[in-house]
Amino acid sequence: MSSPGRAPTLWEEGTTPGAAVVALGLTLTLTAVALDLVLSPGLGWVYDVAFVLVCTACALLVRPRDFFTVGVLPPPLMLTALVLLGATSPGSVAREDDGAVQAVFSGLADHALALVLGYALALVVLVVRDRFARAHGRGAAIAWPTRSATGRPSRGAAPRAPGPTSPRPS
Repeated sequence: MSSPGRAPTLWEEGTTPGAAVVALGLTLTLTAVALDLVLSPGLGWVYDVAFVLVCTACALLVRPRDFFTVGVLPPPLMLTALVLLGATSPGSVAREDDGAVQAVFSGLADHALALVLGYALALVVLVVRDRFARAHGRGAAIAWPTRSATGRPSRGAAPRAPGPTSPRPS
């Protein structure tokens, strides 16, 4: 991906397929849950820090055409971890007498900052990688639809079906 004669940068390194990154992200997230539960009685800051790092690492590892997959990955990752904990050990994310659903919602509330930070960092990394690819002549990793001055889709953009806000074809 890099130009001949120079080493690839951090932004060019990601070549892993999206499905593999999702599997790795889930594995690392559940490992962080297990590690945090070994170190403390409930899910705490160790999980939060690890979650943010996992989200960022996934955004760096994924290949450009799978950016969307990683762009939506943080919420399902956290939800999966909390659902598993809520079903098996609700006391680790909520009060002991709370049910599974209440434990999931308590966990989401308690770890919302980690979710927001992990999500934001993942999206920022993906945008930086896309901008870097554009700046270095490899085209956009994200295919943003564009329109010409006439309102018609420009070259490379998919044609749109007529709708209430788009002009009718003549």
